[in-house]
Amino acid sequence: MAARRGVLIPSEQRNKAMDFLHEGLNAGASIKAVADLIGICSRTLRRWGLDISGQGFSVDRRKGAPREVAHRFTAKERQRVIDSVNDPRFADLAPAQIVAILAEERMYVGSESTIYRIMRQEGLLNHRGRARSPREPRPVPVLEATGVYQVLAWDITLLPGHVKGQFYYLYMVMDVWSRRILGVEVHERECSVLASAFFDRVCRDEGINKETAAVLHSDNGAPMRSFALAAKMAELGVSLSFSRPRVSNDNAYAESWFRTMKYHQSYPLRRFRELLSVKAWVDGFVEWYNAEHRHSGIKYVTPNQRHYGQVDGICAIRQKTYEEARQKNPQRWSRHIRDWSQPQVVSINHPRPQQPIAT
Repeated sequence: MAARRGVLIPSEQRNKAMDFLHEGLNAGASIKAVADLIGICSRTLRRWGLDISGQGFSVDRRKGAPREVAHRFTAKERQRVIDSVNDPRFADLAPAQIVAILAEERMYVGSESTIYRIMRQEGLLNHRGRARSPREPRPVPVLEATGVYQVLAWDITLLPGHVKGQFYYLYMVMDVWSRRILGVEVHERECSVLASAFFDRVCRDEGINKETAAVLHSDNGAPMRSFALAAKMAELGVSLSFSRPRVSNDNAYAESWFRTMKYHQSYPLRRFRELLSVKAWVDGFVEWYNAEHRHSGIKYVTPNQRHYGQVDGICAIRQKTYEEARQKNPQRWSRHIRDWSQPQVVSINHPRPQQPIAT
């Protein structure tokens, strides 16, 4: 009698199984013994017994199966709910308020959840009020870079000024593939005009143009979303990409660089004294980061080495060094040697693998 999972066994066979169960119980057999003899789980037999003895419930208890509900609203009661919510005096009221008012008038048409369910089924649930209606979630930005100037990430962070509550604004853009900082500027305010001029200089110095087909990724700040910056990027031939609202991980490369900068040993413990001192410190840090910092994400080479194509020879020397060390003492290596090869693809939000469809 046993069928594969999810297949409904006809009610006639269920009744025969229950009759056989009762005969076995009267003869002194256990439920598990009878279930094993039939080829059905003992819990299934118990559930069938409840279904048969119960009132008002369908034999088919699978999700989505039609059910006979004893207390289901009649067509007249359902229409009464619809007429009540469509009453002009309830045009701007929620079902919770409608229920309260009707109760004061000694009238009961249904519970609040029932009214919501009927309104949803009839298409009567619409956004009301001046608040912005809920929007569909923004798709996850997925970007991949296999070389320099393909994907750029930029952001603005605050640096404390000499007075509490006063900040300087650090503009930064980096190449995601090489992690090299392409440009930084420090200003006393956050402005789309300054951001446009900043990218105009960076693209001119780095040779980024329409032929490069670069993508500039950022969060949803006011300068990032401004029309002035969008016009400048269109003029330079750079496409724009934005993070999802309130998802800082979408711009993880820029956020990670800010963390590295602000936790560096040379970062001031208190505050910067003036704008010139901020610019001098930032320029020194960027020079150290690009030329000397061994980045863990690119196998501990500097961003300049990866950006200018010097990493192949460096990684080959490392790989050869490890191979020679293993040949001298093979008993010390239980597994393969360390892989020093460079990552060829750098992604913002790795694309999720597609799940195979079961047939």
